[in-house]
Amino acid sequence: MAFNTAEATDQLLGEGDIPPVHEVNAAGTSPFLLTSDHYGRIMPRALGDLGVAESELTRHIAWDIGIAGVADRLAKMLDAHLIAQRYSRLVIDCNRSPGVASSIPVISEATTIPRNERISEGERAARRREIFEPYHHRIDAAIDRRLHEKRPTVLVSLHSFTPVYAGVARPWHIGALYNRDTVLPKLLLKHLRAEGDLVVGDNEPYAVSDLSDYTIPVHGEARGLVNTGIEIRQDLIADQSGQQQWAERLGRIFVEIGVELRRERLAD
Repeated sequence: MAFNTAEATDQLLGEGDIPPVHEVNAAGTSPFLLTSDHYGRIMPRALGDLGVAESELTRHIAWDIGIAGVADRLAKMLDAHLIAQRYSRLVIDCNRSPGVASSIPVISEATTIPRNERISEGERAARRREIFEPYHHRIDAAIDRRLHEKRPTVLVSLHSFTPVYAGVARPWHIGALYNRDTVLPKLLLKHLRAEGDLVVGDNEPYAVSDLSDYTIPVHGEARGLVNTGIEIRQDLIADQSGQQQWAERLGRIFVEIGVELRRERLAD
């Protein structure tokens, strides 16, 4: 495990590093705007492997397993715009407010992250400036443009969760997550339960809050957008077949929900 203990410079990303923001179908006509905060697990070259074993970097602590394949497929099926973040949540978590302990974790579940210990304020600022801010600025800009063009905008934040946490099995196949706005989550829960073969979580295995989340509170609730978070259990989308099946299922459901939202004039 190699990591650089030298003082951080003002720049984090350099030659050979890819841009943090991944987009699919930016010109999509769907009312649904898709986001994926934990889409990728790439590490900036300057940070090496953060002092963490490669076997750990393929686990949930580094990214949301399987969600990239679902998100890309779903964007194309819905003709929806997807904005996703390529770097590992261990570098900086793009669904946490900068400054909170879990933004740049020194421990994730039971795994210590040596390279994140005692980092300088300059390095914290660089991670925020070069990864966190470009991602959220892009979401902001996309929403600004859609609202300026008077285009309907419904925010859907895509995530995945572990089948077992702290030794306890999680029964849910999928969960709808929310805080203040329950319009879209209620519709999503209704349609998911109507499938007949799913254990559906109502704010399970997580619930959205201002303390534990960033994307929905800031881009959804604060801007008055109809919104929901989605969590899919990772063992169901660990391979391409599962990703395709879940994208197709969600694509069909969101088409039906779009009709209902337009009927209620919430996506006009």
